Amino acid sequence: MATGATPAQAGDSVDGVDVVADRLRAAQDLYDRGEPLDALIAAVNSHGLSRAERRRLHAEALNGPLALRLESAAKRDATRLRQAIDLLRDYLAGVDPAVKRALPVARRLAYHLVENRDPAALAEGGELAGLVAATGEPVKRVRRGLAWYADLPVEAPASLFRLRRSDLVPVTEVSDVSWHDGRLRVTGHAYLVGLSVRSRRLNRATVVLRGPRWVPPITARTRRVYRPEATYGAAEPGCNYDWAGFVAEVRPWSLRWRASIRAAYHGAKRLLRRRPAVPDTTTWRADIVIWSRGARATGAVRGPVMGRTERPAGLRVRPGWWVRPAWTSDRVLQIVLQPTRAELTGVVHEGDQIELKGFLPGTTATKGRARLGGHRIAADFTPAEGGTSFSVPLAVPALMKERDARRLWIEPKGDPAAPVMMDDDAETRIGLDRSEVTVLRDRRDRAVVSAHRVWPVITSAEWGEDGALTLAGTYHDPDPGPRELVLRQRAGLTYRLRLTRSGPEFSVRVAPGEMPRFGTTVALASGAWSLSVAGGKGTTAPLRVDHRLLDTLDEGVHIVGDREYRLVATRFDVPVLVAAEHVPDDEKGAVGLWSMRRVHYPAERRRELRDATVYVSFDGRSYSDSARAVYEERLRRGDDREHIWVVKDGAFVPPDSAALGLGPGITPRVVREGSREHYTALARSRHILTNTLMPQWFRAREDQLCVQMWHGSPLKRVGGDQRHMTREPRPPAWYRQAAEVANWDLLVTQSPWASQILRRAFGYGGEILESGYPRNDVLVSSDQAELAAAVRRDLGVPAGKRVVLYAPTWRDHDRRNSSVRLDLAEARRVLGRDHVLLVRGHTMQAAPASTGLVVPGPASLVRPGPMTHEYPFAIDVTTYPDMADLLLIADVLITDYSSVIFDFAVTRRPIIFFGYDLERYRNSRGLYLDLRTEAPGPLLAEAADVIEAVRLIDALAGDYTDRYEEFVRTYVPRDDGKATARLVDHVFTPGA
Repeated sequence: MATGATPAQAGDSVDGVDVVADRLRAAQDLYDRGEPLDALIAAVNSHGLSRAERRRLHAEALNGPLALRLESAAKRDATRLRQAIDLLRDYLAGVDPAVKRALPVARRLAYHLVENRDPAALAEGGELAGLVAATGEPVKRVRRGLAWYADLPVEAPASLFRLRRSDLVPVTEVSDVSWHDGRLRVTGHAYLVGLSVRSRRLNRATVVLRGPRWVPPITARTRRVYRPEATYGAAEPGCNYDWAGFVAEVRPWSLRWRASIRAAYHGAKRLLRRRPAVPDTTTWRADIVIWSRGARATGAVRGPVMGRTERPAGLRVRPGWWVRPAWTSDRVLQIVLQPTRAELTGVVHEGDQIELKGFLPGTTATKGRARLGGHRIAADFTPAEGGTSFSVPLAVPALMKERDARRLWIEPKGDPAAPVMMDDDAETRIGLDRSEVTVLRDRRDRAVVSAHRVWPVITSAEWGEDGALTLAGTYHDPDPGPRELVLRQRAGLTYRLRLTRSGPEFSVRVAPGEMPRFGTTVALASGAWSLSVAGGKGTTAPLRVDHRLLDTLDEGVHIVGDREYRLVATRFDVPVLVAAEHVPDDEKGAVGLWSMRRVHYPAERRRELRDATVYVSFDGRSYSDSARAVYEERLRRGDDREHIWVVKDGAFVPPDSAALGLGPGITPRVVREGSREHYTALARSRHILTNTLMPQWFRAREDQLCVQMWHGSPLKRVGGDQRHMTREPRPPAWYRQAAEVANWDLLVTQSPWASQILRRAFGYGGEILESGYPRNDVLVSSDQAELAAAVRRDLGVPAGKRVVLYAPTWRDHDRRNSSVRLDLAEARRVLGRDHVLLVRGHTMQAAPASTGLVVPGPASLVRPGPMTHEYPFAIDVTTYPDMADLLLIADVLITDYSSVIFDFAVTRRPIIFFGYDLERYRNSRGLYLDLRTEAPGPLLAEAADVIEAVRLIDALAGDYTDRYEEFVRTYVPRDDGKATARLVDHVFTPGA
């Protein structure tokens, strides 16, 4: 019986283990752990392998872990590079020359240099580093005669520069797969990187379907079409792919007569074995052959656009036979001609038993089995008119124990296994208290049995004229309590909206341009947002789209303001809300970026300056920090000159003077970060205020004033004081920093100590204003009580509760870690009901995640427990826009190595240092202070001790009074509430 497995060739495996893959995997694991190059080479030794296996091993290793380690060495110092050259030279001596010639051009040249250049000169020179940079970006192509070559900054034989098959790989994307007049139409774009496609001339593409052995390939009718989207989405500038679009059409008859050849062959073989012929499935893989400007390449048609293209419909070509487009796990298009050998007709549920009933058309069988996933189970077969009826009994307890999705197969005795097909009418959901068993079809109409907790299902999705999306559906959860729709981004950002429930029905309104966040509304950040439902006695339940809605689901783009939103069903029935900025065509992709940086920005810099100020806070991610303080102070003074805020991804809307209660008349202008207006603003505004690094393309004019209000006095080492910045040759980050600092005209600092540190760390020789940080004025203002009450209201923190703020910094070595190091349950037990813990994760660290951590909002829920009806104890304030507001309401600060200590010290309130990894952090990143002797609060290594210190903080604070006062005198002597006024007077009112 056919199993679908590919027979192993001699030498490919030992006891079922692929030796080559095993050695490559071991080498990759060593690379991931940072092991030295000699260990990687030892792992990929070719001892005991056949010639073909050695070639495969060498090709994968030289294009994988060994290449990565060489690139890493080339970016570092000459000593490490010399060691890598010596080791690789010995390894390359045993590699087949044909393997080296077949490598991508940049790596082919790198290994040629390693083998043929003097090791000492190569290690000291910059050729390998330049070549490494070339591997990270598309290589410039030049034509010589009828061949194409790479233009790379090294000297080597001309033949090594010639582009080979590994370099000419088609880039494809499929935007639509659908049926038109009985033909399958595939629409998308395909091009060869670096070879412009400006017209139909010298530009051809052909889709070829390649089937099993002995089945003739199918050449689809294909034509090139105008598709500028290909240029907008390209990764390299300077190339035009406007005519890279293609439309290919396939006639089902072409599939059927070719499949009949294969069916006749297999049928004859079964007849010789005295077995009846069985209809068989035939699969074709879609390739595209491109001829472009003398270059020819072949590659798979891959890359479906998210949404409807991922679930193309099938076509019934005759009774019992379907043509179905499908996508493989690596997103390659296949066309399948498939008979319906088994179909599901019904599902019966009685007690603890579920019976699946079906029919085998054209087959007479009395014995056989069924298979659910990898488990064979009993099945009953009954001959009937036109075929055989079957039934498969399933035990509900066994299904609930497995709790996974498995496809159903039928195995009549003597015949190959047949997947059981089904349509929408046979789909069934069986509720079992808070769980359910579902029998549903997948994207290829195969029956899938699954057991899980009850899932909510979307049956209606409608966009309103106001840009709001209304979702409605069914949720058969017997618990009638409140539920929330949870929108979650991969980075960890979360929004919660209350569901309206009526029995099993639910609805929810989602306004993606006005999502609730800390008492205000913001737009959904760009990216894909998953949808689930939270609340009740279980964990969150994922949303699914009802399969009957898929064909009519509105997956188009909806423009709301300057943003785009789409609701799409991906992976067949998983709903995802996709948000993006609405970008003009001439600003899209690498081409638009190149045009703005190389053409538009230089032209704007030559124009006259405007008396305008550009405010940039954390790259435009928030209305916060010292930029906010300076802006509001100027509005308070009635400064009606032009104010421009850079906003990244619609993160905020800066208030005008009326919204701030400062009278009408002054309205700021907003420019989208990365837009043409952004380039113009930085090119022509007289004043630029920022608290972080500017874009790499920015170069300050002589008549501009660039004020750097750095985002904190540094506790951890920054700039050139970091270990990697001191090595020779200098890393790219060192040159990036030098170019950035050259733009600065004024550096604002908090203290003489910070001035000295920042001047040295950044190599800055210009003017410094030790005014204190404007952002901290709010911490000592006369109306701080009123401001603190407003912040508490936005967060929903009741009056009278003691607020503890936990604000750790980020770890260079562990940025993906999202764990909260404090035990929130233990903290709540120890501190009691009169405390609230605010958790502020760092923007460069994975968003914090812990049981009991809640993002406040209009629909925030607490997990069931003895204090269910109280406000949640632990609140996630990572995305709260301004840290100064949080410091304003905090009674106690818990931190580690964050510069927030210098800001919070202005309040004279207690600080606890949680240094659980102090030695590791000090050895890896480095600190400017010795916290053991200078910290103005207890330094603790255990979470339990930190919680206990919070409980006893009133008594502990007195032990650090003298050290605290000395800390304030040394590090924050100028934060007296007048820092903003000093800066505004210095910059905007000279002579005041």
